[in-house]
Amino acid sequence: MSEVVQTDFGAVSAASGLRNSALWRDGLFAAATWGAAAAITCALPDVISWGATNLFAVVIGLGALLLLILSVTVPYLGRRVSTLVHYGPWLIAIGLWFAVWELVTAKLGWLPKPFFSPPQGLLHVYVTDWERLLLCIAYTARLWGLGFFSGVAIGFVAGVALGWSKRFAYWGMPILKLIGPVPASAWIPCTFFIFPSTFHASIFLVALASGIPVAILTAAGVGQVNRAYYDVARTLGADNRYLVFKVAIPASLPNVFVGLFMGLYYSFAVLVVAEMLGAKFGLGWYLQFNTAYSAYANVYAALVIIALICAGLVRLLFILRERLLGWQKGII
Repeated sequence: MSEVVQTDFGAVSAASGLRNSALWRDGLFAAATWGAAAAITCALPDVISWGATNLFAVVIGLGALLLLILSVTVPYLGRRVSTLVHYGPWLIAIGLWFAVWELVTAKLGWLPKPFFSPPQGLLHVYVTDWERLLLCIAYTARLWGLGFFSGVAIGFVAGVALGWSKRFAYWGMPILKLIGPVPASAWIPCTFFIFPSTFHASIFLVALASGIPVAILTAAGVGQVNRAYYDVARTLGADNRYLVFKVAIPASLPNVFVGLFMGLYYSFAVLVVAEMLGAKFGLGWYLQFNTAYSAYANVYAALVIIALICAGLVRLLFILRERLLGWQKGII
């Protein structure tokens, strides 16, 4: 929570600092770096012919033009563009990265084909193979959704039971400690034998990877609730049901969200591995299929999609945490 507060404060401070300036300097520098990347793409010849080179130059050039316009207009927009101003140095770095990436791959050939791809190689994949990528994203979303949410639900219920009931913890905690350190991918041979299809086995693996950290941290959160809260609630006539749902679970939510973040990352790691072993479609299957044919531009394009999806889900989880734990500001 403190990181988010600091980020917001930095964004607001940067925006307020622009009020005394007639120019957004970071935007101007970012426009220069993006324009340099576009110029390098157009002016220098490619060592090996790549698709979508001109399209990439146009896209980067339009980005440079937009940043140039923003560098003049942003100081007059105030706090409405505070987030954009905060990430100004990142925009500069991205432009530099595009320029260097273009030089060492397409123009100088220091990182040779097929093992490395220039940025227009990835753009070419998105333009020519977007239908298959969308289909793979849909298959991956279905598999991940079924596995992650079922694992989180089971792990949360199990964690509450482990943290609340000493009898349940006596039998369940040793089993959880025994299974927890074992990577979910290590259970692949067993799951493919037990479950009727690779799809069901993959759902189980994703659920296992996401459910275990949620269960462990939920149990720790429920177990660490201040006993004074229970005493006050009992004094006011609360029963065990009220204590669980109104005291224990809300107080353990910070731990639960830590488990959710861990489970999210673990589930994506297992998801890709599971899809590589028998899936008909999906981003993991797409990675394996194109690796077999040395189509590494397609591989990198899929990796970028996976990273963006995971980053987006993490961001949504941060937003959900801020909304659900807003009542705890100033307490924890």
